[in-house]
Amino acid sequence: MSVLCGLPILECVYCIACARWAWKRVLHTGIHDSENWGLATAEEFEPVPRLCRMILAVYEDDLRHPLWAPPGGYGIDPDWVILRKTYEDTHGHAPPYLIYLDHKNADIVLAIRGLNLAKESDYAVLLDNKLGRRKFDGGYVHNGLLKAAACVLDAECEVLRELVEKYPNYTLTFTGHSLGSGVVALLTMVVVQNRDKLGNIDRKRIRCFAIAPARCMSLNLAVRYADVINSVVLQDDFLPRTATPLEDIFKSLFCLPCLLCLRCMRDTCIPEEKMLKDPRRLYAPGRLYHIVERKPFRMGRYPPVVKTAVPVDGRFEHIVLSCNVTSDHAIIWIQREAQRALDLMLEKDQIMKIPAKQRMQRQETLAREKTEEHKAALKRAVTLSVPHAFSPSPYGTFVEQGNPSSSSGEASLGTPSKGKRKESWDELIEQLFDKDESGHRTLKKS
Repeated sequence: MSVLCGLPILECVYCIACARWAWKRVLHTGIHDSENWGLATAEEFEPVPRLCRMILAVYEDDLRHPLWAPPGGYGIDPDWVILRKTYEDTHGHAPPYLIYLDHKNADIVLAIRGLNLAKESDYAVLLDNKLGRRKFDGGYVHNGLLKAAACVLDAECEVLRELVEKYPNYTLTFTGHSLGSGVVALLTMVVVQNRDKLGNIDRKRIRCFAIAPARCMSLNLAVRYADVINSVVLQDDFLPRTATPLEDIFKSLFCLPCLLCLRCMRDTCIPEEKMLKDPRRLYAPGRLYHIVERKPFRMGRYPPVVKTAVPVDGRFEHIVLSCNVTSDHAIIWIQREAQRALDLMLEKDQIMKIPAKQRMQRQETLAREKTEEHKAALKRAVTLSVPHAFSPSPYGTFVEQGNPSSSSGEASLGTPSKGKRKESWDELIEQLFDKDESGHRTLKKS
């Protein structure tokens, strides 16, 4: 009898819990992820629309007669394209890409396209992963994307070194969309770790813009490399928010909405502290730029605003239940909204008519603020006891577990980590590649 009386109460508790979860999830929108972030400036956001067009250009067969160019074209001079690689050239080990010498903006650009749904080789790159399988530089990364990055650098190392040495005042930019974003993020990490392969290029000349990024590296790495890696997310895009291993997503491609809903339920039940302390959990890399163009409970698009930060906790942790989660992932929409946002920033600057001297002072102030924000993010990682973390060096370093300094978290700012060994290019190549009798390198089979 007592059991029967208890059933309605138990059902009510479950109903209330489910209602609370549903209310919490339905009310969570993309704008909540960056509501406390600062506004991006036109100077720092300027490369994004241009690099989006460059990624779109990789899809073209003939840049002199483009078929899919956005209004205004790609802004690319075909004569400045150094090389282009297709699936046949990469043997499916990496997506197609191009290297472009942008004399107008003093930039050497390597751009990689996104996932091709018709290519099995792209799925093979995504499926080649297991959480905790690949360690790199004191953290964890996606194994298949690291292999693809190593393939690209191994193939183009000589070309990039020649360009870097020939144009010492040019920046070296890696950019990609979706699958390509994960490849360029890890490619940037490998280059930063092995700058001697590119003529000892200065770290400040290297930068990466990952458009609609995949979650490809552990939290300590995502924060550490925020000075060189930038991620751009449009409003509700699902991929930067999906902690589900990428292989599970694409196994469930034909029921992606079902998977996202189930993931929402699971993530809601996992304490955020537990998420942060899992060293194998992967995140969107680097500094985040969030393009916000829709508001809760309002129809239509609004003038886009770009928020930016180097967050530690609350780093795009929850999937947004929205009808735009997949459309916001499209590179063409990201390019359009990024261009609109940049035009609005430039228009505002023009109205304000800031004198050149004050503009330079503002840029220096913003650069200092970004540096301080990066250091604060590294310190925040320490206070949360994120594995491998300790107080940062000038570029923020983390030590391996077992190092006494990692547990104390008291190393002084500016002191490089002791006992932490650099991941050399030769060691990485030995781990990822086999050599045949003729000396050619081939990827090791998983």
